[in-house]
Formats: sequence, structure tokens, C-alpha cells
Amino acid sequence: MKIEQIHHVAYRCKDAKETVEWYGKMLNMDFVLAIAEDHVPSTHEPDPYMHVFLDAGNGNVLAFFELPTKPEMGRDPNTPIWVQHIAFKVKDRDELIEFKEHLEKEGVEVLGVTDHSIFHSIYFFDPNGHRVELACPDPEEEAMLARMDEVKWDMLNEWSQTKRAPKHAEWLHKKELSGVE
Repeated sequence: MKIEQIHHVAYRCKDAKETVEWYGKMLNMDFVLAIAEDHVPSTHEPDPYMHVFLDAGNGNVLAFFELPTKPEMGRDPNTPIWVQHIAFKVKDRDELIEFKEHLEKEGVEVLGVTDHSIFHSIYFFDPNGHRVELACPDPEEEAMLARMDEVKWDMLNEWSQTKRAPKHAEWLHKKELSGVE
């Protein structure tokens, strides 16, 4: 048995229409499907919802649920806001910069470009408070990934024992964290 791909990733939203329109305008995602019921199909509990699906490219689907009868959505107060996010790949740095400029022109506050060596990212929040990342590959991505592949198990095993950041791939964020170009 082997998973073929992610069918969809679902988040909660405050307003389904606003969310569909925002992702269409800001990230050029097409609205592909809406499902609404008065009962949850998996549990059969009475709970009206709107479930919307957006095309995130290459067969990837981003979905949202609007749940009008539930308390206002929140987030885990023990998890830093930068941890939970969804990242989308864009073609290259030029396209990443185009998105950054487009988002800022539309009033979205954008953090970055952040240099992760292997890839470069910008970060922002959707109207529901979900953190979104756009990432483009570095031209040297393949070679750097090979380097990272060589140390992944050593890093994981060391982390598992010490709960301290292993230094096997310290080079990855050295430029970003030192502030040196």
C-alpha cells in the first residue's frame, strides 16, 4: 500500500465566500466545488456547513469549512503562530517577487523574502488568520537537497536524544540568520 497524493487539505474559515474570493484574487486559485449539508456525513450529527474547494495547482486542492453554529474559530495558544501554515510552491524567485508585490499592493502584510537556502519564501495571513507561505526553489536546490539527504537520519536521531538543534546542516540558514548577503 502507498499513498498516491494528498486529496485535499481542509481548514476552517470565517466566511466561505470571502475566503473563495480572497484566494482567487490574491493567489489566482479557481473555485472548483462547494458542498453543503445540514448533517455531517461521517458522524451524522446535525451541523450545517459549507465546504468549499479551491484549485491549488497540479491536482492539489485546498478546502475550507464554514461552520456557522460553532463558536468563533481560535487557534492553539501553546503553538507559536509561525508553526502552523500551508506552503505553496511557485515557479521561481521572479514569480515569488511578483506575488509579494501583488499582495502588498492589495494591502496584505508580507514577511520576507526569507532565504532558506534550498528555497526562498514569503509569509502572510489569509482573512481567517491562517499563515500562508509561498516558496520558490533555489537554483542550486537539487545539490543542497542531496547534502541534506545525507544527514537527515543523523539529525533526527540526535534531536530525538537531545532535543537540541543538531549542527549537521547549520549552513542552511547561516546567511539568513547572520544578515549577511
